[in-house]
Amino acid sequence: MIRRTLPCLTALALAACAVPPPKSMPIAAPAHPVAEEEASLHLRDFSAARAEFVRSTAARFNIPAAQIEATLATAKIREPIIKAMSRPAEAKPWRDYRPIFIQPGRISGGQAFLEQNRTTLQQAEDRYGVPKEIVTAILGVETSYGGNKGSWPVIDALYTLAFAYPRSGDPTRVAYEDKREAFFRDELAQLFALGKEEGFDITSLKGSYAGAMGWGQFMPSSYRQYAVDGDGDGKRDLFNNLNDVIPSVANYFAQKGSWQRGGPVMVRATRDAAAADFSNPGNSVTLDQSLLDLSKLGYRAGGTVQAGQDPKAKQTTLITLEGAAGPEYWIVYNNFKAITTYNISRLYATAVYQLAESIAGREGGAG
Repeated sequence: MIRRTLPCLTALALAACAVPPPKSMPIAAPAHPVAEEEASLHLRDFSAARAEFVRSTAARFNIPAAQIEATLATAKIREPIIKAMSRPAEAKPWRDYRPIFIQPGRISGGQAFLEQNRTTLQQAEDRYGVPKEIVTAILGVETSYGGNKGSWPVIDALYTLAFAYPRSGDPTRVAYEDKREAFFRDELAQLFALGKEEGFDITSLKGSYAGAMGWGQFMPSSYRQYAVDGDGDGKRDLFNNLNDVIPSVANYFAQKGSWQRGGPVMVRATRDAAAADFSNPGNSVTLDQSLLDLSKLGYRAGGTVQAGQDPKAKQTTLITLEGAAGPEYWIVYNNFKAITTYNISRLYATAVYQLAESIAGREGGAG
């Protein structure tokens, strides 16, 4: 899934079962009704990179090179996708990001979705340990409960980002941008493999500007690895079948995120007046603190510590968010980190959790 930063507000609305061990779908972004213009770009070693992609993908997945060439001949470099990827919405402060998702329509929509699909959601929760409101919130954040699954041709999105990933010109970001382009090049290869395995015409698939697909916006590699045939019909359909979509999201969290059944996600913390700032920059979450460590630093869990939780266990860390009323301090746990495997942004993970709490009618959805 995607872990992907979602560049615009529409995109944010869109960068994861009692049957035998299921076959394990990916994540998508929003539609941009922009003119179908191709970018006039000076692509970096485009011809050589494209030829190497065809060769390596053919060998890796046993797909005829001529078939890959014919498919790529239909793909286009899309300038609007490059521009969208250059404007990450997660760059917003929490006070501006939160209202996009924690608002009445998305909460009531989630409550309605949960009631309509309670049996399937409960079966997934029983099997994978992921609360039904978390799965519901993911679908709410990703695609507004299936209302906006994206309208970009997936082949164009991945082709664009695989061979024309936007460059800032900042020398300190070259390695990162190379890594991101390589990621999307691999996802393009994974799309060919997915088409072969699932019988998809990959030129007809629609998704986000980042190449994510379906209700849960899975990237091709996540679709291949984590999608589930929830109803045993021999297909893994994350575009139209909620019997597959719901357990697939839960399976993603259980496998990739190592979701802890019944474990905490995050809890609001208080800060002592004399406490020093807790330095925890970036988006990645490293759980190298204990509640006791944080307490000694002047940060204490504002709620009741979960029964059986060892205050000395190094299984937490602290994040600071720029809230509407000033800094917010949150102690986060493994299940928060699990959400970041879907999208590495801390803002995204917090939005999912708070939306889930609001859907469930709990105060944890308060900012």
